[in-house]
Amino acid sequence: MALSYKSRRRWSLVILVVGLPLYAVLAVNIVALLPILPKVLEFFMYVILGIAWVFPLKFVFQGIGQSNPDDDQDEH
Repeated sequence: MALSYKSRRRWSLVILVVGLPLYAVLAVNIVALLPILPKVLEFFMYVILGIAWVFPLKFVFQGIGQSNPDDDQDEH
């Protein structure tokens, strides 16, 4: 099921305003639950967790910065 441009814009806003802060708290708690790690390994864990959220949600964010492709208006 493909989402329309308008619904992708709305979902991207919800994800960025609500979902991303919740994910950040979850990521910090996951790293805190691990036993004492070297600082370098902890840094790489944060980098991996900071990038990992993008891949499952990539389809929502694709084309959001573009103009609405569903508009039939020709702007010349």
